[in-house]
Amino acid sequence: MDADADGRGWGRRYPREVPDVALCLDVGSTYTKGAAVELGTGHLLGTAEHRTTLDGDVLDGVAAVRAELNVAVDAPTYACSSAGGGLRLAVVGYEREISAEAGRRVALSAGARVVYVGAGRLDRAARVALAAARPDVILLTGGTDGGEESVLLHNAAALAAAHPRVPVVVAGNGAVREEAAGMLAVRRRLVFPTTNVLPDIGVIEPGPAREAIRAVFLRHVIGGKGLSRGPRFARLVSAVTPDAVLEGVALLGGLVRAADAGARGVVVVDVGGATTDVYSALAPEDSRSAVAPLWDRRTVEGDLGMRWSAESLLAAADAERLDVRGLAQPAARRTAAVDLLPTTAAERAVDARLGALAVIVALRRHVREEGVYDEGSVSASGASLVVLSGGVFRHLDAAARGSLIDALRADRGGARAVLDRARVVVDDSYLLAPAGLLRTAHPVTARRLVTTLLSRDP
Repeated sequence: MDADADGRGWGRRYPREVPDVALCLDVGSTYTKGAAVELGTGHLLGTAEHRTTLDGDVLDGVAAVRAELNVAVDAPTYACSSAGGGLRLAVVGYEREISAEAGRRVALSAGARVVYVGAGRLDRAARVALAAARPDVILLTGGTDGGEESVLLHNAAALAAAHPRVPVVVAGNGAVREEAAGMLAVRRRLVFPTTNVLPDIGVIEPGPAREAIRAVFLRHVIGGKGLSRGPRFARLVSAVTPDAVLEGVALLGGLVRAADAGARGVVVVDVGGATTDVYSALAPEDSRSAVAPLWDRRTVEGDLGMRWSAESLLAAADAERLDVRGLAQPAARRTAAVDLLPTTAAERAVDARLGALAVIVALRRHVREEGVYDEGSVSASGASLVVLSGGVFRHLDAAARGSLIDALRADRGGARAVLDRARVVVDDSYLLAPAGLLRTAHPVTARRLVTTLLSRDP
């Protein structure tokens, strides 16, 4: 593969004599991306990508990336994955505005795609809707600690009898949490009780539930989708890809705020073939919400993508009254041929238009969604730094990038509010996922790796 014109792109190998190298992998549904990072310095030594080998064993694609980067088999390796469709999660709570909303925020921050949110006692219609959403995991919440008990117990009983039998993370009222978990376990459900996500009104405790969701994903979702012939891949993967990216975004946001006490924070928009994800790591402000906001957060737009969901992207952009003229046929072609790579200036121009539409619609939704429960207290408006991630941006030349950024800044429906005062850069080398993967085991390396984004030109 060719490197980008500025030398920061994909396909760069490194000399094998570099002693301390970690291999960071993101195994997606379409591509497996790898980065070789020098431990200690945080230098990005090389990047590579290979088609994810879903038709055989995903480890074949991993081996191809390792070989292209010339990384030794025994080098420390850290991996995240969204292969097989990522993590589909349903939330069942007591009140939509409080416990169900707290669960939804925790689910999003754990890298899940929330496919169902239910509140109150699950009746037959709710159980049918839940089954139709086909979740991989259910997060069961309800009641503050020592508060309302009956709804959590009713819903545990309803889920115990429901089909299909997907794993359930119980993170509700601590007074009856074990009783609810016992109801589920009796019916041979995989059940994981953990700390209440909403121990008191205005307090949110995402950590334990987020860890439980991660564990379920790695053990029972990644390991159970037949992506590899043995258990090695499941052991290799330590995070859901959006979770790893969010860790990197949170690290970047902390560095931005440390450098400038008045900085608002960071917003990252990652445009992929099937979804567009928006991440924000913001400076805390006074909250007027019954559910305390998460300052490092993510929203996922499953209908905004460059390939699988290109046609639904056009429909969403048209609903937002954006200009989609001339894009219907190219979008249909991309949906029909998801492996299409732009080889001409005209094809690259179409991709640039689609990418801009995805960013604008996703940012509009992100800003609107913030105000539903938080009354604007966690708004991404006025971000200090905006990072654009995804192949569509990586493959644009400087002039095309400038034109695209100008189009984003001109939007009056919400995107402009985010970008208006921000410095905008492109994550050419897809650094945020590797930084997130390295953050716990090698914090200095992760910090130095992500710092390179702060000095990037647009």
